[in-house]
Amino acid sequence: MTNKTILGGRFTFAGTSLTVNRIGYGAMQLAGHDGDKRVWGPPRDIPGAIAVLREAVASGVNHIDTSDFYGPHVTNQIIKQALHPYPDDLVIVTKVGGRRGADGSWLHARSRQEIIDAIHDNLRNLGLDALDVVNLRLGGFAAPEDEPFEEPLSTLAELKQQGLIQHIGLSTVSPRQLAEARAITEIVCIQNLYNLAQRGDDRFIDDLAAQGIAYVPYFPLGGFSPLQSAALSAAAASLRATPMQIALAWLLQRAPNILLIPGTSSVGHLRENLAAATLEIPSETVAELDGVASAAKRAT
Repeated sequence: MTNKTILGGRFTFAGTSLTVNRIGYGAMQLAGHDGDKRVWGPPRDIPGAIAVLREAVASGVNHIDTSDFYGPHVTNQIIKQALHPYPDDLVIVTKVGGRRGADGSWLHARSRQEIIDAIHDNLRNLGLDALDVVNLRLGGFAAPEDEPFEEPLSTLAELKQQGLIQHIGLSTVSPRQLAEARAITEIVCIQNLYNLAQRGDDRFIDDLAAQGIAYVPYFPLGGFSPLQSAALSAAAASLRATPMQIALAWLLQRAPNILLIPGTSSVGHLRENLAAATLEIPSETVAELDGVASAAKRAT
């Protein structure tokens, strides 16, 4: 079992009392059957999902990322079944701004009433009186889009004033959108697509680090070219680690405000992910990985 004190160090969200270990857990994969990318319906093995959550918390994870549109409702209900009453230091971060169609499709849900309903759904299914952090999901699947968001964000700010939300974050947004959002309410975290291969937010991450705003990348192995995957595998072999462990350790070393939320429905894979906290990538290997990513970018 991973020592509770070495999950990648600790991070305190600027302007808050929330402090988390930098490796957390993303609950999305708890919904749906293995191999079903729709994140739809319950898992085949609910006791197994409960075991993963309990193992994560027992190992020192105190940051869980979820949403009521996973399932829908499934992941939050399993989290409640597994962990309620929650440990005092557990920070649960959820997302709103989307809903599921009857066919499992992903749809926007950003009207005032949809945001209000989503917050109450999350509260009920998690068994909470207030949500620690709520991310407003904007943009497309992988990149920000130029779109209005004053109504949903202002609604979240009102719910924060009512005490139903403690803090607010944004997902899939640009630096310009963050600046606009901060004129409405305080923002404590950003959740965007970023990994060794997808480096578009490099400057954004550094700016956020200077402000104490957390950056939570999703898809740590998404969008890799064959060349990048080969370089990652070579680095993993040289350090006797898995490619996922290298990808996670690289993110931890990239910036102090990066928080990780790798997801899995397997206790074994969970332990592998958490072990990345103890992996230090030598500077020469980091340079090699960065160089391959840069070369692949120039070739596109």
